[in-house]
Amino acid sequence: MQAVIFIGIQAAGKSTFYQQRFFHTHVRISLDLMRTRHRESQFLKTCLQTSARFVVDNTNPLPQERKKYIDLAKEKRYEVVAYYFHTSLPDALLRNRQREGKERIKDVGLYDCQKKLTPPSFTEGFDQIFMVRLAGTTFEVEEWDRPEPPDPSQKPYV
Repeated sequence: MQAVIFIGIQAAGKSTFYQQRFFHTHVRISLDLMRTRHRESQFLKTCLQTSARFVVDNTNPLPQERKKYIDLAKEKRYEVVAYYFHTSLPDALLRNRQREGKERIKDVGLYDCQKKLTPPSFTEGFDQIFMVRLAGTTFEVEEWDRPEPPDPSQKPYV
């Protein structure tokens, strides 16, 4: 059983990555799809009760936001994996401006999320952490094999 938690600002490629990498193997839990925290919580509960593999496809910028998913998954003996989407704010703003309708959010939302974004840490309870970068139309995925991710104050993509 595996719980995957995506971490990254809006328009970083999380949903596209899910479709390419996890669509056929994991259920997608997304606040954008569920529309309320209650529905999201109920769906998560169902996944845990049925031992379904799932991906939490939200921004999850802060450790305290990720904690609820990690704790519930660990309680059910899930492997918990983080995918940290490392993108530049200008690139995300550009991708967001190419979106239409409800998929497009106000720029201030990206700025706010970027300010809060805290890279994942093994101390949170993750069994594995991967960094994902969007390179053109393909994703580059690198496993963090060190005990802790790079210092967040040293963001090469700002």
